[in-house]
Amino acid sequence: MPKYTTPESPELEPPPPKTAVLIASGDLRQSANEVCWPAQQELEAQAIAAFEELGWILVRHDAERIERGQLAHGFIDSQARGREVFAEIHPDTPLVIAQAAWQYSHHVLIGLTRHRGPILVLANWSGRWPGLVGALNLRGSLAKAGVKHAFLWGEDFTSSAFHEKLATWMCDGTIEHDQSHARALDLRTLPDTERALGEALAAELKHRPAIMGVLDEGCMGMFNAIIPDHLLNPTGVFKERLSQSALYFAMTQVPIEEALETRAWLDEQGMRFDTGADEATDLTDAQILQQLKMYIAAVRLADAFGCDAIGIQYQQGLRDLCPASDLAEGLLNCSLRPPVKAVSGPHAGTVIREGEPITHFNEVDECAGLDGLITHRVWRAMGMQPDNTLHDLRWGDWWEHSLPVVPRMNDSAERDVSSESRPTQSSPTWVWVFEISGAVPPTHFENGYASATSVRQPPMYFRLGGGTISGVSRPGQVVWSRIFVQDDRLHMDIGRCAAIALPEAETRRRLECTTPQWPIMHAVTFGVSRDQMMARHRANHIQVVYADDAESADRAVAAKAAMAHAMGISVFICGDAQDGTPLVDRLAEL
Repeated sequence: MPKYTTPESPELEPPPPKTAVLIASGDLRQSANEVCWPAQQELEAQAIAAFEELGWILVRHDAERIERGQLAHGFIDSQARGREVFAEIHPDTPLVIAQAAWQYSHHVLIGLTRHRGPILVLANWSGRWPGLVGALNLRGSLAKAGVKHAFLWGEDFTSSAFHEKLATWMCDGTIEHDQSHARALDLRTLPDTERALGEALAAELKHRPAIMGVLDEGCMGMFNAIIPDHLLNPTGVFKERLSQSALYFAMTQVPIEEALETRAWLDEQGMRFDTGADEATDLTDAQILQQLKMYIAAVRLADAFGCDAIGIQYQQGLRDLCPASDLAEGLLNCSLRPPVKAVSGPHAGTVIREGEPITHFNEVDECAGLDGLITHRVWRAMGMQPDNTLHDLRWGDWWEHSLPVVPRMNDSAERDVSSESRPTQSSPTWVWVFEISGAVPPTHFENGYASATSVRQPPMYFRLGGGTISGVSRPGQVVWSRIFVQDDRLHMDIGRCAAIALPEAETRRRLECTTPQWPIMHAVTFGVSRDQMMARHRANHIQVVYADDAESADRAVAAKAAMAHAMGISVFICGDAQDGTPLVDRLAEL
């Protein structure tokens, strides 16, 4: 008889009653994990106390090794580490993934996709530490993977409302949240003109598909940001899989004179660069020129491959080779951008796509890329500026004082977004912080490039530096949306909000509570509360685009929803119009 080496399955002890295990997914970058670890410890202490208050024990995995100083932090910082952690946890164990920091979802998906016990994703409510963003990404990834889970967040883990939700999970393994703001699209309620436009644009895509240039997939473990080909291609969009190494090589082919010309163009537009001499902590002129080479190279790559939109991963790969990609990304998303000429082909010597953006999806979020493609076509067809971007759904807070709001426009009203002419409201209003690492087009700012400042990216995340496009998004009417994957199909949530102006001191407070180097939008969502947004949103990112006025924004929602539906996307209309009318009813009135 032959002798084989047969592996033995470990005998894991099932958990005692009323016992859950706590783990935390973390960053791949050691510097980020170490900086965020104290905030994570504070969150975990609050979670353990909340469980104890309800008669449960929450056991921190690897607690002894952490206490002995054998680990620099308690984050699961790689997929390999996640594999080892889950090999030590009984698959029926009630599991809590607590997040006070950004995390890479694939670090824990390797175990969560096979876990049988109830799963709770738990986040504190903090702008300073991006646990909310990390938790939203993880829940979006779990939704795509078809993993049952519950989601809970809050600034006070001792509150009765928090305890009530937590107790429900302990009893049932689930938590129900209010999602009544989202209503499935009924095509019959859309105005005929916008419906016809959307369907025609979708038919155009089916006849001549769009190409989405993907410069390496899976940025920072964002499983939710990858659209499988079998879902994407039927919409009329196909991927051109490019490598970041191709972009880096193309950067080396850009003469320094071209980068200097682009810098001079930005200087003439009034953009400011906050520079210094220390490469480790300051934004330097050399970093800026490298970023501008990236911009020029990206435009030429998009042109060479006929890409309607492109996404640069940057993390990981380029982060070890060159400064941040965000300056290049924001310029790409802008209809007024530095001219780049083709150097080969039949159009050599001519400016590439002059006067229009080359839609860029930050961090290769393909759901945002598909959304951006749809937006670009709808807005151009409606004669509006198509410059759009994603933001992190980063944080938010109440504004207790008199708040400028954007009035609803009628057909005869002139657009006016000056702070002096806007009415105010004195009741507390929830104002979101939409914020991203710099990929916002300068056209989103009050005075364009003159309102933009490039500031050095935080060294914790960006070792080789590079500048942001920092600024405050101008007041105006906005359409927000998000495409996501769930139940093996594409979905879109779409709604309305306003970007508002806050006093400079409050803007500064919110920036200091988050990441002050990054661009910010003060957003008020219509008919969607904080907790409703958190309950339903299946991504860390939210897509935004300005409309000319409230009427145009509502009509654009209708056209975009019609186009998405005709592409095979399941569409949900969320919240209200600005005047408080349910948005589905408002669309029916148009």
